[in-house]
Amino acid sequence: MHPLSCLSRRRFLQASAATIAAAPLVSLAQEAESDGLTGRIYKTLKIGMVKVPGSLIEKFQAVKEAGFAGIEMNAPSMDVEETRRAIAETGLPVDGTVCSTHWSVRHTDPDPAVRAQALENLKSAIRDTHAVGGHTALLVVGHGKDGPEDVIWRRSIENIAQAIPLAAELGVVIAIENVWNHFLYDHEGGADQSAEKFAAFVDELNSPWVGMQFDIGNHWKYGDVGQWIRTLGRRIVKLDIKGFSRKTGEFTAIGEGDVDWAGVRQALRDINYYGWCAAEVSGGGREELTKIATQMNRVLGLR
Repeated sequence: MHPLSCLSRRRFLQASAATIAAAPLVSLAQEAESDGLTGRIYKTLKIGMVKVPGSLIEKFQAVKEAGFAGIEMNAPSMDVEETRRAIAETGLPVDGTVCSTHWSVRHTDPDPAVRAQALENLKSAIRDTHAVGGHTALLVVGHGKDGPEDVIWRRSIENIAQAIPLAAELGVVIAIENVWNHFLYDHEGGADQSAEKFAAFVDELNSPWVGMQFDIGNHWKYGDVGQWIRTLGRRIVKLDIKGFSRKTGEFTAIGEGDVDWAGVRQALRDINYYGWCAAEVSGGGREELTKIATQMNRVLGLR
């Protein structure tokens, strides 16, 4: 046999063996791509995660280089003019804000004066969000420690409803987050709870300018994430993302823990979700931000 023929045969056999060995990896990659959310999800993160020294412009640039398409600011504490300059200089949009006072100044507080201040803070957040081109103002609606559920439900609904006309005027959605605030779920309960109360709360406000910023990791401890997503359906206007371990009862990095990410992806496709997903983890410098963006790509099936 000609030497070249032997070499060609050897290379063929080596290539065939490599193809067979790699087949499981190819299959997994194809499976991830088949139920992935590329073209549906846009990555963003909280400004508090960006631990990059320098000006706001430098922080925005680092976020963009790490692979994010937007950023969420805090309001009403945001410097609107500085934020506008950072947007103009880097081309990184502010897709929304987080109400910076909602834990301490609550819509469920027994004191009417505190609730009035909570309303003003929410309105300020809506105005600031609009001023920098954002479209959502994330809101924690209260805390269970403020009274019986039916009482604080009513306080919160009545207070938040007063901000809806401004939200409609400026085109900013009040995005209610599911958090560990002992309200709309049983904090001591098991992992078989549903999102029905969250759905009912949003529905009572009865406005296209109120929805859910559904946090994927926050209530894995209390219920099936895919079922919650399907229950909330079109009420979901935005996502937050973090990991959680039911085994240890602790929040984790994105992709660690035991969240059913395949179930999350399928549920988001089932409700035909298109929109933003905000990382909400500890954050860090440039390298850590890039790592977080990569983690989001992996669990959401993004290219």
